[in-house]
Amino acid sequence: MIRLGFALLLAGMISGCASLAPQSCAPGQQAMLSAELLFGRKIGDRVGVSETDFRRFIDEDVTPRFPDGLTILDATGQYRDREHGRLIREPGKLVLIALPDEAGNRDKLTAIAEAYKRRFNQQSVGLILKPACASF
Repeated sequence: MIRLGFALLLAGMISGCASLAPQSCAPGQQAMLSAELLFGRKIGDRVGVSETDFRRFIDEDVTPRFPDGLTILDATGQYRDREHGRLIREPGKLVLIALPDEAGNRDKLTAIAEAYKRRFNQQSVGLILKPACASF
């Protein structure tokens, strides 16, 4: 689990990003948002979100919201367990999505994070939004 402290830090960082500054992009590129979703895979002290579980989550909750494409990377995360004062490491997934900064897309990202937390009993899902120039 990516813990609450990390999520609060991220929330504070992006809370002022209601509309990110427009990008000046090179010819052939367009201004977009780059979304990074950080998913922890531990439930309690064990890896509780299997590869199959995660793939099913992507197929059911992420792809329908962003059918044009995304990238999934294996990751290793860590956080400080504030209650016990110890460093916790866990396997994770990093999902990268390039998306237009249009009404509703930010709500879709929030819905994905909430669905993951409910389905896999997670305290938080990290979400980082950055302005980007993209071409495909």
